[in-house]
Amino acid sequence: MSDDKDLRGPADASRISLSEPYEVEYWTKTLGVSRDALAKAVVEVGNSAEAVRAYVQRSAH
Repeated sequence: MSDDKDLRGPADASRISLSEPYEVEYWTKTLGVSRDALAKAVVEVGNSAEAVRAYVQRSAH
């Protein structure tokens, strides 16, 4: 099965892929962060959506 680029959300909602622009757009909007902040979070804690969400929340305080 090929990737459907018309999808607005991630193919695997438990992981964040920085290589797919539509996923980056989804996660930046969902988490309320910039692309740079999202990328930094992924570098710091890995691509687990749960870990990135927690990191973003901690960083906001």
